[in-house]
Amino acid sequence: MKKAGYIFCGLAVVTMMASAQDKKVQKADTKFTNYAYASAIQSYEQLVKDGYTEEEVYKNLGNANYLNANYEEASSWYGKLFSLKGADIDLEYMYRYAQTLKSLENYKESDTWMNKFKSARENDQRALVFDENRDYLEQIEERSGRYELKNIALNSKVSDFAPSFYEDGLVFSTARDSGLLSKNVHKWNNGSFLNLYKAAQDNQGNFTNVDKLSKKLNKKTHESSTAFIKDGNTMYFTRNNSDDGKFERDEDGVSRLKIYKATKENGEWNNIEELPFNGDSYSVAHPTLNNDESKLYFASDMPGTKGESDIYVVDINKDGTFSTPKNLGDRINTESRETFPFVTESDKLYFSSDGHPGLGGLDVFATDLKNERGEVFNIGRPLNGEEDDFSYIFNEETKKGFFASNRKGGQGNDDIYSFIEMTPLDFTCHTAITGIVKDQKTNALLTDASVTVYDKDNKVVSSSQTDASGVFEMEGNCSEGAYKLVATKADYEESTKTFNTEKSEDVTGIEVMLVQVDNGAPIGTDLAKYLNIEPIYFDFDKYFIREDAKISINKVLAYLNEYPNVNVQVRSHTDSRANDVYNMTLSANRAKATADYLIEAGIPSNRISYEGYGETELTNGCSDDVPCSKENHQLNRRSEFIVVE
Repeated sequence: MKKAGYIFCGLAVVTMMASAQDKKVQKADTKFTNYAYASAIQSYEQLVKDGYTEEEVYKNLGNANYLNANYEEASSWYGKLFSLKGADIDLEYMYRYAQTLKSLENYKESDTWMNKFKSARENDQRALVFDENRDYLEQIEERSGRYELKNIALNSKVSDFAPSFYEDGLVFSTARDSGLLSKNVHKWNNGSFLNLYKAAQDNQGNFTNVDKLSKKLNKKTHESSTAFIKDGNTMYFTRNNSDDGKFERDEDGVSRLKIYKATKENGEWNNIEELPFNGDSYSVAHPTLNNDESKLYFASDMPGTKGESDIYVVDINKDGTFSTPKNLGDRINTESRETFPFVTESDKLYFSSDGHPGLGGLDVFATDLKNERGEVFNIGRPLNGEEDDFSYIFNEETKKGFFASNRKGGQGNDDIYSFIEMTPLDFTCHTAITGIVKDQKTNALLTDASVTVYDKDNKVVSSSQTDASGVFEMEGNCSEGAYKLVATKADYEESTKTFNTEKSEDVTGIEVMLVQVDNGAPIGTDLAKYLNIEPIYFDFDKYFIREDAKISINKVLAYLNEYPNVNVQVRSHTDSRANDVYNMTLSANRAKATADYLIEAGIPSNRISYEGYGETELTNGCSDDVPCSKENHQLNRRSEFIVVE
């Protein structure tokens, strides 16, 4: 994939460190920060020829190529970046480097870098999934060979993708030049803006009458990714944020993506309106409907998103309103890109991801939405390959479908391929592992105990935590043989159980007893570190408690309930941006918001004190006037829980 309008860029754009006199560097940097990646690549490459070898040049060249799906070039620049001595490199570059190596079919080297990534970021969902599926290539091979593919005649020399079923054919998005849009060139990759086209299909499966859809739908913006209700009179589609068909940009100069709804009256598309959960500061894209048209699934990087883009769902109410978007959670979403969802008649979700173990670039994955603990499957070759494979749609009755790919041998940058599924994907294989964790002395059920199951090769099969009733539930890997279960909890000794199972056999009734070893953390301890939970971070210039932070705060809350004699002081901090007085006030508000959350949850107020420290205790060198990435500034916007009694 080599253009904007249908994929999300989540890695923070890094500002190049350059002197005011260095106009060449500044010019290239400006292009990169404005998402003009195609011209930025040319500018940075010239800088390298001129002798520049700075870390930021390699970073931005790697990212510019990565975001244009030039994975071979991206891999080369990331390789040069990691060869630099003493470079301060964010771990996300390590993950992207591993991904580009896959696209070169260098899986052994990719796994080496994924092991380094896991060692440095153990709690990253991508690292956990990789560790649980180290035989992912064998798993993919087992599910390969189930499709017959065909490059179809409607493709052009540019980009064609995002097919959707409509009437007797397809609606798809394309960058083909109509002759009327010669000025509509997008700076991301110097390609024409995307428009929606319709193609009819005859009885032999050939496509005829490829026509552009209504001008009311196709504006001077990107349009892509459609979904139609069954009567064909209502559609949802993706478009850039726009005002009367012209780009609207946010404060960063980016025109985000939004989902729009249109209805057909007297054969014409009218009543185009954006959906209420869109936003000007984040993207919402790639709509798809479930079979009874009661739910709309989509991809977004809205607040609360785990990665660069996550898959969400909203209920469509009978009066036409929508529920609040719900993130589909860690089973599906990772810290990378999950995008292009499609839901079949039987509620099987297909989506593209570069966060789950794959063959390179974006791969197509599938899971059963009816099974909340079901496995996420890579659907295998030949549909998936080393490049980007995405915008998959499928008719379960005919076993026919379409997807797009930028694989070698196509007619354009991205081509639409038809396929026939020869062998269905088996979604039924699962092993339920359930049990309880208790305190050995009191026989009390223990909440928030961590439970991990290992196979005979000591590889992690699954992990879970006990709920309010001390119960844990998780999925096995359908293999027969010996397993080891390890249960841990703060202030308790580790306990191990072993058991055997037949293939696909459920294991229930496991009882694990833990022995308590102490009475709480000593004075001066930061409970966030003591409990090994994710830090409590805040958005820039905000003091509300984020959804991801609530997960960690709730673990502190559980600890305080378990140890009623422990008192804590909430200490909150800011990054170095803004002046000292403002930051002191902001940190005080963050401390109060964090303390109020605990008090409102039932902790007596006399056990909780709070204080703001402004920017006086930074965790890194990101002080005033020091150039830092967004990620490094984020590390300073935090709350701590210090035991004071």
